[in-house]
Amino acid sequence: MAGGSLSWKVMATGSALIAGVAAKKLLETVWEKSTGKAPPRNPESPDTTWAEAVAWAILSGVVYGLARLVATRQVAGYYKRSTGHLPKGLEDVGA
Repeated sequence: MAGGSLSWKVMATGSALIAGVAAKKLLETVWEKSTGKAPPRNPESPDTTWAEAVAWAILSGVVYGLARLVATRQVAGYYKRSTGHLPKGLEDVGA
C-alpha cells in the first residue's frame, strides 16, 4: 500500500485523535486557571480581544503541535519495535 501500511495509518490516526482530545482538555484547563475565565470559543470574532485571540492561537498551536509530535513518535517507536522498521516516511534521514 502506498504511503505505508494500514496498521500504521490506523495507529497514527488514533494516536493523533487521542492526543488532540488530551491537548484540548489541558489547554482549556491551563487557560481557565491562568486567566480565571473560559477560553475564547471563537477567536476570529470581533468580540474577542486581539490579545486573547493571539494568545489563544499561539498557545493552541504549540500545544496541539507538541501533542501530535509526542503521540506520533511514541506510536512510531512501538511500530518499529513490533515490525523491526519504521513506517514509510519516518525513516531516519541521517545527520
